[in-house]
Amino acid sequence: MSKKQKKTDNTICTNRKATRRYEVLERVETGIVLKGCEVKSMREKSASIEEAYARLDQDEVWLIGCHITQYSHDQSTTHEPIRKKKLLLHTREIRKLQPQIEQQGLTLVPLKMYFNDRGIAKVTLALVKGKSVADKRQSLKSREHKRDMDRAMHRRR
Repeated sequence: MSKKQKKTDNTICTNRKATRRYEVLERVETGIVLKGCEVKSMREKSASIEEAYARLDQDEVWLIGCHITQYSHDQSTTHEPIRKKKLLLHTREIRKLQPQIEQQGLTLVPLKMYFNDRGIAKVTLALVKGKSVADKRQSLKSREHKRDMDRAMHRRR
């Protein structure tokens, strides 16, 4: 018998509104600097990135507005639920993103927080551009059109 590992969902939280509000141009996987009690709290899936964004500050990237609740079984150390968290990127990646953010007016938004196979917390950042109301309507129409086509193809089978 072959040993198959269970496919577990290591996703902590996702930002579902980001794909509606913004047009995703590029995705980057980053590490995140956390305290011990924050990691334990994230393992309980008690984090939120709905209102979070990332900002470049002196060749460092910071995640702002990410909410990680306090760990339920820890009374000795407490952390601030909403604090700036440093994101770990290579210098060349930061230099690649910096002119796009400063000159083109693009934004870094977290799409997903998860634990990788080795148990390390990661954040998927997206370089995004804001959508106008017309763009949002167009994407909604194209999504509905695709769904109708898929239904028709499924009925045909």
